[in-house]
Amino acid sequence: MSTTTTRPTDGAVRDLPQLGLAALLAVTGGYTVYDASTLEVGFADPVGPRVFPYVVGAVLLVLAALLVLATLRGDRPEEEGGEDIDLTQPADWETVLKLVGVLVFTIATVGFLGWAITGAALFAGATWALGSRTLVRDVLIGAVLSVTSWYAFYVGLGIPLSPGLLDGVL
Repeated sequence: MSTTTTRPTDGAVRDLPQLGLAALLAVTGGYTVYDASTLEVGFADPVGPRVFPYVVGAVLLVLAALLVLATLRGDRPEEEGGEDIDLTQPADWETVLKLVGVLVFTIATVGFLGWAITGAALFAGATWALGSRTLVRDVLIGAVLSVTSWYAFYVGLGIPLSPGLLDGVL
């Protein structure tokens, strides 16, 4: 994203959302550094678990300072040209509610049904909510994706996802 470098006169209004974003970055970075300092670390690991949060927190603080500096100097982001959408049309709340329903179903049933079944239903439900009308294909693709991701997490990463009803089968 490119920025314009117009310098405002003394009475010019600054871009307050940019300053708000800088404040959010600073608070997040400061809390990350503080939280890293409270970690209990043994003596066996020379690097320890504090290094990564310290680096992330420091980067967030530096980015916040740079954003404040750029904002106070008058830099403003270039307006986005937009996509091929009509901003005068209202949101499609029916689709949004369908997607929320699918997500609520996923959250409510993943413990009982397991990831393989719920993931397939999540994929098929999301494609249905977004307009697909090929239910059988969507369920088959969802099943392949969910079982593949279950094995990728379980075997590849060593993170067991809930097998649910398929316990002993997967």
